Amino acid sequence: MAVTTSQPRRALTALLGIGALSTAAGLLVSVAITPGVAVAGQAASGSIRAFDQIPEYIEIGKLQQRNVVYAHKGGQEVPLATLYSENRVTVGWNDVSKNLKNAAVAGEDRRFFEHGAVDLSSLVRAGVGSLATKELGSAGGGSTLSMQLVRNILVAKAMSLDTEKARQKAYAKATEKSTARKIAEMKLAIGLEKKYSKKEILLAYLNIAYFGDQAYGVEAAAQHYLGKSSKTLTPAEAASLIATVQYPESRNLSSPKHYKANKARRDVILRSMANEKMMSKASLTKALKARIGSYVHLTPATQGCMAVTEAGAQQWCDLIRRVVKTLPALGKTAADRDRNWRLGGYEIHTSLDLDLTAKAKELVDTYAPKTETRYALGAVATSVEAGTGRVIVMAQNKDFDDTLRGGGPGTTAVNYAVDEKWGSSTGFQPGSTYKPFTLLDWLKKGHSLYDTVNATPRDFSPMTACGAPDYTRFDPKNDDFGNPGTVTALQATIRSINTGYAAMAQKLDLCDIRDTAKSLGVHPADGGELSAYPSSVIGSGNTVAPLTVAAAFAAIANGGTYCEPTFIDSIVDDAGTTLPGQTTKCEQAIDADVVARAAVAMQGVFASGTASSANPRDGVPILGKTGTTDHAEQTWLVGGSSKVVTASWVGNIEGHQNQYGIYGTYGAMNVQRLNIWRGLQSAINAAYGGDAFAAAAPEYRPPTTPLPLGDDDETEADPDGELDTTGEGNDDSNGTAPAPQNDEPAAPPTSGTEPAPTAPAPTPPGNE
Repeated sequence: MAVTTSQPRRALTALLGIGALSTAAGLLVSVAITPGVAVAGQAASGSIRAFDQIPEYIEIGKLQQRNVVYAHKGGQEVPLATLYSENRVTVGWNDVSKNLKNAAVAGEDRRFFEHGAVDLSSLVRAGVGSLATKELGSAGGGSTLSMQLVRNILVAKAMSLDTEKARQKAYAKATEKSTARKIAEMKLAIGLEKKYSKKEILLAYLNIAYFGDQAYGVEAAAQHYLGKSSKTLTPAEAASLIATVQYPESRNLSSPKHYKANKARRDVILRSMANEKMMSKASLTKALKARIGSYVHLTPATQGCMAVTEAGAQQWCDLIRRVVKTLPALGKTAADRDRNWRLGGYEIHTSLDLDLTAKAKELVDTYAPKTETRYALGAVATSVEAGTGRVIVMAQNKDFDDTLRGGGPGTTAVNYAVDEKWGSSTGFQPGSTYKPFTLLDWLKKGHSLYDTVNATPRDFSPMTACGAPDYTRFDPKNDDFGNPGTVTALQATIRSINTGYAAMAQKLDLCDIRDTAKSLGVHPADGGELSAYPSSVIGSGNTVAPLTVAAAFAAIANGGTYCEPTFIDSIVDDAGTTLPGQTTKCEQAIDADVVARAAVAMQGVFASGTASSANPRDGVPILGKTGTTDHAEQTWLVGGSSKVVTASWVGNIEGHQNQYGIYGTYGAMNVQRLNIWRGLQSAINAAYGGDAFAAAAPEYRPPTTPLPLGDDDETEADPDGELDTTGEGNDDSNGTAPAPQNDEPAAPPTSGTEPAPTAPAPTPPGNE
């Protein structure tokens, strides 16, 4: 009985709905044409008041589109990633084939160019069909293209709202099956046709319609299903696309199981096109014979950073989508920028060199494999242009995976090259790569590279911090537990002598050393304050991102001018307007002559010091510094040419594994940062070259006598230029025994002031 009683009710509802729609349609058309007549009676006036809450018009507005990220490959810009909320490419009238326009009109609204916004005859036919099926709207809503466009605009507006709750509520209202919704669509469609031409409305419909399988608009649909532009579609192809819009999930061309349903509707549209004289009978016959499978060339949409196929660039893609939403070019407020990014249509032109990044990825995967199971091994190689701050290389051993389930131990959503705000990494202790900031302050205060200090191991307290004594006990050890005695600042740098640097810092102010580092952009990766504790002199306490250290060293390679790292060169919006990317911010942070003197010592690190086995020996001048924390938990090599500086880090992502006692395919893990750096910087030097670093003032130019070396440095240098794979010549333990305390090797004891070479002769790298 429930069924028999409900059917009359549904029929009655449909009948009343038809009456309401017909009355509303007639009234709306009357208001649009002869408003004076329409409002003549009391009833009419009451009906019009019922419509007052419906807006008079609706804007077509901007549609959500793809955002495309670009990078550099083979000397030209290439698309790297496509990021979007809706996969859409908006096109103009002349970029849509005539066949597609005809198919849309023939299939959806044959009298589109003849009637107004509301087609009363179609509405009545739809109502009669609804009566027959006892459901309002079940036989089609009699909607014109203008009314369909209104509905799609309302849906698009709903999906662009800021919160999921607001989006769901607005979407439900825009798609509900009700007389009220239909009446609202009719009124808004009338306003739409007052504001826009028929061509504009048809084009907007083609750009906004959903074609299934995440394809929005005819251009994205044509590219996705047919592998071609919407400008070149045949009648059969055009009709197949339009056939999907009524039932996009069951008629789309993503699977052969949909072909039968698509063909049935396609053929109806084709015959309608022929009846409307849009194509000849011969063309109709040919189109009807076309097999759908013969013209479908499915091109899967590649949305998101995990879809990036360029080696090592997935983390870069994720970085860009984080950074871009902070740029003023996208809007004044965070909400504006987020909304505009979701609307899309942007081309993001970035600084990444894909060829060099692929090389970096190959190197980190080789020397620090993500398959390592003994400990949480991480590795990063990143490079920045000196003088611009443009980041051109960024790769890490862990592959990118930002899914909730993750991809296993070889993957991560964390970018270890950058700060926490950009990649969720809190950074790593820099070890002796922090020493150049003490050296720079030493030279700023009037000391020389050849001034000596007592590097005998002891407690170096008190030190001075911000003008006050700091009595914190500080008794660092050298890597070999040795006593280097009296050494010059130059020797302490080349051999990375911890006690030598402690003695230098004792003559300075720890806050001044910290401020020197800050002037070169050094900051903790977690956004906190840089510490000025005694142990920070040798790289303990603070945790920094590899890119931060690379950018600081790039300033040293660039005569003391520091440039903030940038990733985005420019942005182009959907109108073709070029917008600014990240602003290049460079300033002279350190006096050029001070930097020139520091560069002498830092070149010695590669010529005869702790990084000599990483020297490419390709004729390009290089400077830099190694870094190793206690037990080689974190290992670094940062350095480069006057053009590009690279940071190579290999270490513990978490935990405290002693890397001196861990061997891989290519030797001890504590030396792999050297192999990675050398391989990458060699490729960079080949591409970018490099000039001689600025010479220091005459009184600071050292003679060419090689720096004497001690017994700890008697391992043979690599005469044939091969990569170091043994661990020998880089630490006392030769990669087999636990490393004692913190960082690098002792230099031979000397006395007095000793000259040192600008480019010392190649010698063993010693124990770092």
